[in-house]
Amino acid sequence: MLDKKEELFLKELTDAKGVPGNETQVTELFKKYAEPYADKLLFDGLGGINARHIGEKEGPRVLISGHMDEVGFMVTKITDKGFIEFQTLGGWWGQVMLAQQVTITTSNGKEIHGVIGSKPPHVLSAEARKQPYDIADMFIDIGATSKEEASEWGIKPGDMITPYIEYKRLNDSKYLLAKAWDNRIGTAVSLKVLENLAKEGHPNILFAGSNVQEEVGLRGARTSTHLVNPDIAFALDTGTAGDTPGMTPKEADSVLGEGPQILIFDASMIPHRKLRDFVIDVAEELDIPFQYTVITGGGTDAGMQHLTRNGVPSLAITVATRYLHSHTSIIHEDDYLNTIKLVTEVVKRLDADKVKELTSY
Repeated sequence: MLDKKEELFLKELTDAKGVPGNETQVTELFKKYAEPYADKLLFDGLGGINARHIGEKEGPRVLISGHMDEVGFMVTKITDKGFIEFQTLGGWWGQVMLAQQVTITTSNGKEIHGVIGSKPPHVLSAEARKQPYDIADMFIDIGATSKEEASEWGIKPGDMITPYIEYKRLNDSKYLLAKAWDNRIGTAVSLKVLENLAKEGHPNILFAGSNVQEEVGLRGARTSTHLVNPDIAFALDTGTAGDTPGMTPKEADSVLGEGPQILIFDASMIPHRKLRDFVIDVAEELDIPFQYTVITGGGTDAGMQHLTRNGVPSLAITVATRYLHSHTSIIHEDDYLNTIKLVTEVVKRLDADKVKELTSY
C-alpha cells in the first residue's frame, strides 16, 4: 500500500479547491511538488502550468498533462433570505447533488459551509416526485437569515463552490475515496513521472503539466499545448469504471485494479495509431496491466492537444474511476501506481529516433 507520505500527497491534491477558472490552490501545490525537479516552470495565459525538465539530450519535446480543475459551482446570486443561487461548472447530474454538503470559498479565502437544498418532496405532486429535480430550482443553504448577513460573511457572485468530502481509504482496502479524482489523479501522475524521470534520466525535453478549464470544454489544453509546442503529447485523466452493479456487458469494459486505461476512441479524438500501438507495446513488454476503453459521450485534453498548431500525435491514458462528476469518487491505488510506471517507461523510450519513426508518414 501507499506510504503515509504518498497518501498525504494525494490527500493534499484532492482536498484543494479548484473549479474551472479558479484553480489557484492546485497551482500552488503543483509548484510545491514540481520545483525540486524542474529547471523551469512555464505558465500559459489562462494559468495552466508546465514543469520543464531537460534530459540527457535535448531531444524531442514530450508533454504529459493532467488538468487541475474539478467539477463544481459558482455563486450567481444571494436571495433576500440569504440562500445562494448557483451555476454548475462542468457536467453535473442533478440526482447526485441534492442534500450534499459544499464549501463556498470567498474572494478573501474564507470558507463558508453549506448544503444543497430544494423543495421537500412532501409538497410536490405525486407526478413531480417521479421526475429528477431540476438543477435550476436547487439552492444552497448556509444558515444565513438575510442577503445582508450572507454578504457580511464575504459571499459575492462569482465565488467558488466545491464539494465537501473527506479523503478516505475504504476500510483498509486499496480503494481510495475522495472528491476531485477527476482530475487530481492525472495531476498526481504528471508530478510523479516528473520526479521519476528527473532522478532516473530520459532522452528528451519533458514538460509535465496540469491544465485549467478542462471541465468546461478542454480550454486550457489548447493554450498550454500551444505554449509548449510538443512533438508528442499525453493527456492524463480519469475514465469511467464498468465494474459496479447494473452495468451491461458492453459497458463493463473497465475494472478498478486492472491497470491504466488506454483510450482507443472518444468523442474528442481518434488517437494517433502508431503512438497508441507504441504505448501498448511498452506495457506488454514490461507486463504492466492495462485496459482498452472507449468513451462515446466525452473527451479528454488530448482532444485539444492533437489539434494544436500543425497537429500533435496524442493519446489519453486514464485511471478508471467510479462515480465520476459527483461529490464522492473512488479509484484503486494499483491503477495509479501502474499509470505512473507506464508513463515513466514510455517517456524514457521517446528518443529522437522513436519520435521520428512515430511521426513519419
